[in-house]
Amino acid sequence: MGRKVLVVDDAAFVREVLRTHLQRLGHEVVGEAANGAEAIAMAQKLKPELIIMDLVMPEKSGIQAIKEILSENRRVRILACSTIDQELMMTRAVEAGAHDFLHKPFKAKDLQERIDSVFSNQSREELI
Repeated sequence: MGRKVLVVDDAAFVREVLRTHLQRLGHEVVGEAANGAEAIAMAQKLKPELIIMDLVMPEKSGIQAIKEILSENRRVRILACSTIDQELMMTRAVEAGAHDFLHKPFKAKDLQERIDSVFSNQSREELI
């Protein structure tokens, strides 16, 4: 089942790659943000099911954005996205409420596996 996704990354090229992969996988990209502040505003307005969130961005970091978004909407799923050498950032993102993480660079298969994991975990949480 395709999901409504908000893509957040300060690099336009990464947003484009994510958008292309997501669309090919059958998901709908409802918006794109270039920083955490834009992500917060767009999440409130667009109500995506999933947000793919870069962690290192100008204006407001992905970790700050995760906390603020989840304080307003606990139902949205967040997939943190960062480079492999940023393990500490990934740990902090999960502590902030991210549901899973995706290492850059990634392949479409990796992206879909992480999305499936995020929503599989949601189903288990709702049963508890």
